[in-house]
Amino acid sequence: MAKNLFYIFAVVTLLFTLFSCEDEGYMSSPDAELQFSADTITFDTIFTTIGSTTQRFTVRNPYNEPVLISSIRMAGGSVSNFRLNVNGEVGNEVYDVEVPGHDSIYIFVEVTIDPNGQNLPMVVQDSILFSTNTNLQDVKLIAYGQDFVLVKAETIETTTWTADKPYLVYDYAYVDSLSTLTIKPGTRIHFHKGAGLYVRGTIVANGTSDQPIQFLSDRLEDSYKNVPDQWSSILLFSGSHNNVFNFVTIKNANIGLQVGTIEHDGYASVSLTNSRIENMAYAGLFAIKSKVFAYNDVIANCGYYAAALLVGGEYEFYHTTIANYWGNLGNKVRSTAALVMSNVLIVEGADGSSVSYNGDLTKAMFGNSIIYGNIQKEIELGDNEENAFEYYFDHCILQVPDTVNTSNKNHYNSVWKGSDYDPLFVDPYNGLDYQLDTLSAAIDAGSTEYSKLFPLDLLNKSRTSDGGPDLGAYERYSKSNED
Repeated sequence: MAKNLFYIFAVVTLLFTLFSCEDEGYMSSPDAELQFSADTITFDTIFTTIGSTTQRFTVRNPYNEPVLISSIRMAGGSVSNFRLNVNGEVGNEVYDVEVPGHDSIYIFVEVTIDPNGQNLPMVVQDSILFSTNTNLQDVKLIAYGQDFVLVKAETIETTTWTADKPYLVYDYAYVDSLSTLTIKPGTRIHFHKGAGLYVRGTIVANGTSDQPIQFLSDRLEDSYKNVPDQWSSILLFSGSHNNVFNFVTIKNANIGLQVGTIEHDGYASVSLTNSRIENMAYAGLFAIKSKVFAYNDVIANCGYYAAALLVGGEYEFYHTTIANYWGNLGNKVRSTAALVMSNVLIVEGADGSSVSYNGDLTKAMFGNSIIYGNIQKEIELGDNEENAFEYYFDHCILQVPDTVNTSNKNHYNSVWKGSDYDPLFVDPYNGLDYQLDTLSAAIDAGSTEYSKLFPLDLLNKSRTSDGGPDLGAYERYSKSNED
């Protein structure tokens, strides 16, 4: 009897094992192949030692039965620059990963590249190996890295930055009083999140048309190229003078260039020429009781103000394009004007109190310029009627309602307003291109008085070789002009 019971137990155990295996039901063919959403994962240029954004791809099981991937691992093993996350499990080797029939899993990949002391971008490669039923497949990984000069919470004495390597600013770079930071043509300065360049002394950033100087964030991936608020600002404290920004690009900060500080005596001064300030979360040019001389500039797409000139000061803008088409670059709907000028600034305190700062606006000159955008009124004037408030628009297109009175010759001369005078920028939203389209009202509308002073546009094209100078930073050239 006991012997019969033993045989019965053995049979039941065998049947249970067989049915258990059948319940698992994994695809067992050695020819089983996984499907990948990409055969190569490429990371755009990143800074050495700074982690990349996360890339992801899917692994799909095309069969009815579930597939058991016996291992997913980096070919480079533990020394790989890449890091894996498989369904929430972090590690460069992951085992026994099940993929249900006709289903997929996500693979997440990051990379960090070690510096190699070279000036040129370098390439780091690896691959992810998938082993399924003795069948080996792979997905290739490629990342491009750039070595850099690190500036971290550093006070800078008189020095020169060159184009040999890009500079990466962590926390801040501070130019002390009586010191000068000279930046050579072609130099790139990148800022980590929250970092800024703060100047009590002097900065001379003198680029060229062929070798502009760039102030950008440290996220070099294509998906970050037009994202605002990635770093803080360039700030010139009151008392900072003889600053030069020529052929520079400032992008994707909170405030692009702040000139002057309300809490300090005196003023700041800067020459801003042949430059672009774009995609700021708050303001492009933010000037307080200071002096700005500008021409051939584009100041565009900011969450609040493209240009704010506050508490008076002295300002000159020639052949300048101030264009605010903020909307598709941020969640906040803009209601503030592209250009605001005021001789007063009221600062509200946390306790409900307020402090009023007042100053004389002795000059705000706009010649052969465009102030335009995607809301009805792109100019805001704030006059306390106590301090000087002198402004003048000469040969300009202004985005203001037809009801705005522009007849006062002390403030307006040859200005155009309304929908009939749309400057028709080529692509102000997606391409961020503020050159003039063929039918732009700004073509040949400028005064030769200013084109003689500034005969070349932002792209070094002549303003004096056709029917007349165009308004804004760019001269429109037809094929006949180019011929």
